[in-house]
Amino acid sequence: MPILEVELVEDPAAPPRGDLARRIADAAGAVFGSDPGTTWVKLGVIPAGRYAENGADADAAGPPVFVKVLKWKPPEGAELEREIAALSAAVAEACGRPLDRVHVLYQPPGAGRVAFGGRLAT
Repeated sequence: MPILEVELVEDPAAPPRGDLARRIADAAGAVFGSDPGTTWVKLGVIPAGRYAENGADADAAGPPVFVKVLKWKPPEGAELEREIAALSAAVAEACGRPLDRVHVLYQPPGAGRVAFGGRLAT
């Protein structure tokens, strides 16, 4: 059940390619070892004019990608580090962005607090 919320900083006049969400979902599914249809991706765009980095020219570094990950039970320790590295590389490749511009945030475990179709998943 991994759910990814991916936001790209972009010029809104140049939206992401139509199959980008699918490419990210397929790449993330491979990282997680997910069965087909069980890794979901929501893709959004942050207009470049609504993004900034303190004391730096964000344009010079290149536009970032932010990834929020929700899993029933995220891995810990070395396994979390391995998964973050693999996921970051997969998203960077899918988006055509440098690895150092992909930022990943794991949310608290979803078990017991996420509902599908009005039913709490445990």
